[in-house]
Parts: sequence; C-alpha cells; structure tokens
Amino acid sequence: MALRKKLCFDVIGETIGRRFYSSKLDLKKLRPMILKRIENRAKDYPVRNMVPLAEQVLQTRTLLIQGVSTLIKVLPVHACKFCPEVFIGEEGHLIQTCCGYRRRSKNRVHEWVSGGLNDILTPVETFHLHHMFQRVIKHEQRFDFDRVPAVVELCWQAGVDPNDGNLYSRTQEESVGGVIGAESLSPEELRIIANGTLKAWEMLRSGVERLLLVYPAKVCKDCSEVHVGPSGHRARLCGVFKYESWRGAHFWKKATVDDLVPQKMVWRRRPQDPPVLLNEGRDFYGHAPVVVDLCSQAGAIVPNKYHCMMKCQGLSAPRVQSKC
Repeated sequence: MALRKKLCFDVIGETIGRRFYSSKLDLKKLRPMILKRIENRAKDYPVRNMVPLAEQVLQTRTLLIQGVSTLIKVLPVHACKFCPEVFIGEEGHLIQTCCGYRRRSKNRVHEWVSGGLNDILTPVETFHLHHMFQRVIKHEQRFDFDRVPAVVELCWQAGVDPNDGNLYSRTQEESVGGVIGAESLSPEELRIIANGTLKAWEMLRSGVERLLLVYPAKVCKDCSEVHVGPSGHRARLCGVFKYESWRGAHFWKKATVDDLVPQKMVWRRRPQDPPVLLNEGRDFYGHAPVVVDLCSQAGAIVPNKYHCMMKCQGLSAPRVQSKC
C-alpha cells in the first residue's frame, strides 16, 4: 500500500512539473528577431585585443612557407603517387601502407615521386566571406565566393587588413619562395633556418588554436572541407562514401587546429634503423610531423614533446634471416 502511494505521488509530481504549450511557435514572426540578434552580435567582432595575434599568425605563416621552401631544396622529399604519404630521406621506405588510387586497394608498397611544398604543408582552403555574420552560402552561390587559405580567412575575420597580398594567393608556392642559392648554404646556416622554421611551425599552431577560442570554424565530419564562420555553408560537395553522390551535403562539427593546420605524420628513420625502412620493422620505427622531421634532419633541436612518438632511444628492428 505504501509503495502504491509513493508511485502515485511520483507520477503526479512529474505531471505537475511539466509545462504544456497549447499554441505553436510562429517562425515567421521570430525570424526578424533572430536576424536582429545576429546583427547585434556582429558588432562585437572583430575583437581588438586579438588583432595583433592575427597579424602575428599571418606573418608566421609566411615565414613557415619560406623556411620549408628553402629546406626542401636541400633535403630530398618523396611523395607517394597514389596516396598522401610523404617521406624525408634519400630513398623512400618499403613499408606497405599505401591505400592505392581512391582507396581501392590496401597494404601496398608506395610508388615514390619527387615531393613539393604542398606535400609538406597540406593546403586547406575555404570560402572567403564578405563579413563574418553574413547569410549562409547556398549551393547555387558557391561560385560567387573566392577560395582562400583557411588560416588567412581566419586572420582576416580576426581583423587583419583584407588587402594583404597573401589573402588571394591561390597556392602556397605562388605566394612565397625559398631562399635563392639554398644549395650552397653551410650546415650552420641550414641549422639556423631549420630552427626558425620549427619555431614558426609551433607559433602558427599555437596562434591558430588561440584564435579558434574566439572565432568559430567548422569542419565536415565526413570530409576535410573547412568553413570559417559561425555556421557551415550549404554547398553540396561532400561525397566521401560510395553510396553518396557528389551533391551530398556536409555534416558540420567544431573545427580544431589540426583541421586548419594539418599535422601530417610520417615515418622517421633513426640512426639505429637500416638505410631503407622495411615493412617487417614497422612496429619499431618512430613517427613525427613532417615539418618536425624535415627541420630535425636539417639540424634543428626538436622539442621534448615529440620525443615519445619519434622513439629516439627505441630499439632497432631485428634483422630478418633469409631462408635458404
């Protein structure tokens, strides 16, 4: 009997605690209020205290591109012909991690070709908005907006002068070149450039991470499309799955620094490793971001936070005995 009364009181309490609305909301009447609220929110941007940081990020990006362009003239860079894999060294590795053309095959040996700047610094482009809180870009408006680097767009929305020449650079190679006569640099000069490039890489990622705390950015959950702004665009360009057409819509989520400044990981050859990395020793080899590996091979001092993944003091792979 006591249990029955307790259940009745619980049901009555839950019913009283709920709110029932007899009238439905009229979205047509709420739309002007929502648009006005968005316009008022736009008055708070750009944040004045973040403008120096955005300018520093843009300058650091230029130094990073210039430094990487110089180092790749001296150190050999290999890129796979069929996948995004990159390797820094005299000869490409033999680790079977190639996914093939359009991921139709797996666990293949890479087919190496000469790499370039875009293989080291993955270009990430986005739509250039006229202002931060403009209306969402529709599918039929996708050709009315320029495509610019995502980091540059983030800096522009943070208050950087939009007339900067780096804003409308189509590719990274067109904007900044390397040092002339890089092949004749001494080891000490190359070491100085490598340390400066690695410092620029760390400052760029740190600055973009701080800007993302104030300015919103979105990334598609199914592909690498990035949109800098409070809401993603509606251009139906996502088609990552086979059952989707090229007119698929993006599924947006909050972007991080790795989405705007990708940290491409590569295999790294240590002094205790063989001249050519073999597939049998893949569990012993270390990894590193490609920019960090490039700078370390040029003599830069690598921060301690990368030592774990690089396995600097790790064991070498056991030698494979040939079968007679």
